[in-house]
Amino acid sequence: MELEFESMYEINRTAEFIISKSFSRIALQFPDELLKESTKVVSALKSKTRLLTDREVRFFVMADTTYGSCCIDEVGALHIDADCVVHYGQTCLSPTSVLPAFFVFGKASINVSSCVKHLIDSASQSDKPIMILYGLEYAHMIPHIREELGLSKTVPQLKFSVANVLCSFISPSKDPRESMEHPRPYSDSLSSSRNYSLGGLTWDLPEGSKIEDYLLFWIGSDSSAFANVVLTFNGCDIVRYDAEEDSLVTEFYQQRRILQRRYYLVEKAKDANIIGILVGTLGVAGYLHMIHHMQALISAAGKKSYILAMGRPNPAKLANFPECDVFIYISCAQTALLDSKEFMSPVITPFEANLAFSRRSEWTGAYLMQFQDVINSVKLRAYRGLEINSDNTSPEPYIVGRSGKASGYKHE
Repeated sequence: MELEFESMYEINRTAEFIISKSFSRIALQFPDELLKESTKVVSALKSKTRLLTDREVRFFVMADTTYGSCCIDEVGALHIDADCVVHYGQTCLSPTSVLPAFFVFGKASINVSSCVKHLIDSASQSDKPIMILYGLEYAHMIPHIREELGLSKTVPQLKFSVANVLCSFISPSKDPRESMEHPRPYSDSLSSSRNYSLGGLTWDLPEGSKIEDYLLFWIGSDSSAFANVVLTFNGCDIVRYDAEEDSLVTEFYQQRRILQRRYYLVEKAKDANIIGILVGTLGVAGYLHMIHHMQALISAAGKKSYILAMGRPNPAKLANFPECDVFIYISCAQTALLDSKEFMSPVITPFEANLAFSRRSEWTGAYLMQFQDVINSVKLRAYRGLEINSDNTSPEPYIVGRSGKASGYKHE
């Protein structure tokens, strides 16, 4: 049982990483559902680090994250002067701004034989090659799935491609691909391929191929990471293997439902006069640039904006701002799609704000979630002469504490 626990939380690998980097103050970030295991993890890490070094290593459990649990809580970690954050559970692998981060994804169980059978059945029913994507909690089983697929003679091996985990360690303010602990082997064909990265996964397509040419096979639950895949690759055929239920789900209707909902919010936002910019992260690299871009975009459109920082938004908090016709949520890709049906005003993403407030901007069906992708699309429109000029007028912030009580000043 002890060995199983140490394997689940990767105690040996985590301790070796801490010692190799000479870190002495470690912030351990757990999602709510794993907090009950935090004291056992700390005890195991202390025992293991004592065996590896005479230097004292201190551990601090962050029991309540400032924003979404999938993002590194650099604010909380800096309060205890941490050298590094060890993050447990589901993560978006968003680049950090200040602190390095080490990830323990967890190990969800899966019936490999049944999963492979569904993969082969899907391949036999489709004339498209299959790209296998998955929740990071299933990453530990991917080598076994690869192996069993390799033993199958029913479908040619070239029919399948498998995404790789982007990294398990991120250095601050760098592209995660540059700080991969175990880089992918060099390939002569890599220079002639298209690289994709989403939800902590990365994969390459051959020159001339498009992602729409593939059937996407998702292994995992109907999570925020999967919703990100559905929206970003809305032109693809997608099926989902639910490992817990051991069943296959076709996601056509979910794709259409999500797209219709987001298009409706964009159209509704066009009529807004006062916009609240919700700060949903203080750790994801590029968040400040995106806030400034949203301020300039709104100002150039002749509208007013407030900046609101309140931790995790909920209907009660946002109800304090009835004057706001719409809110823009600046957060990581996996928490950006906030379901705002219970909110008084719609909550949209930065990409949707660009569509709503930019002149002659039309939704082509493509959808962008990453900060850098949104900024690059704006630069492309500017190059083509389609984007309006914007000033850098910055409204005074209107700040809301985690208690939900307002303070600060409105910009008139």
